[in-house]
Amino acid sequence: MNRVLIIEDNRGIAATVREHLVAEGYQAEVASTAAEGLAKMRAVAPDLVILDLMLPDHPGESVLLTMRAEGLPSPVLILSAKSDEMSKVRGFRAGADDYLTKPFGILELLARVDNLVRRSRGGVFAREVIRFGSVDVYPAGRRVTVEGAEVELRPKEYELLLALLSRPGQVWPRRELLNAVWGYNPNVESRTVDWHISELRRKLERDPAAPRHVQTVRKVGYRLDCAAE
Repeated sequence: MNRVLIIEDNRGIAATVREHLVAEGYQAEVASTAAEGLAKMRAVAPDLVILDLMLPDHPGESVLLTMRAEGLPSPVLILSAKSDEMSKVRGFRAGADDYLTKPFGILELLARVDNLVRRSRGGVFAREVIRFGSVDVYPAGRRVTVEGAEVELRPKEYELLLALLSRPGQVWPRRELLNAVWGYNPNVESRTVDWHISELRRKLERDPAAPRHVQTVRKVGYRLDCAAE
């Protein structure tokens, strides 16, 4: 049974969401503060977190940042009364997977929950280890090793690697990588992607000057070849 953690201090909303999730076959529990929610996640990682942004002890964004810093892998659906664009952008940049504003329709909420759980269960990041060539990626712990030795990646380098891994063998245009990793930011240029790609090659490829995995598609962008030895 899939487990959903609802971090919401409004008792009425939390009870309603929990009731409908249980009726749909989910195991659902509630935490009313950021601290309680993080404690529950550390004990047993849920299959999905539904997160309010305006909690009594800490903002929801700080919960997201703590989750990602600690390698807690659960997908997160933000459920918030904050409907402005910048709140949504900050939520996604902090690590949210989806965002739904209050007031909300319960059927839409359930559809989004189903989609996120299905995607996380069946996607590449549901695997304990993703391996290509001599590189091993451990999504749950945000760890990367090359020939068994741990490699330290900067946060954006790691996010860039995950983006490439999400579509192995497919071409990522530079602009799409910018949006996926850095979000919409007019001050970030496409050369930023090129520089981070060169750093990934330096750290992961046996010969960075002749990369076998992180490949350039001329005048378009990049792709990750997981089949190359």
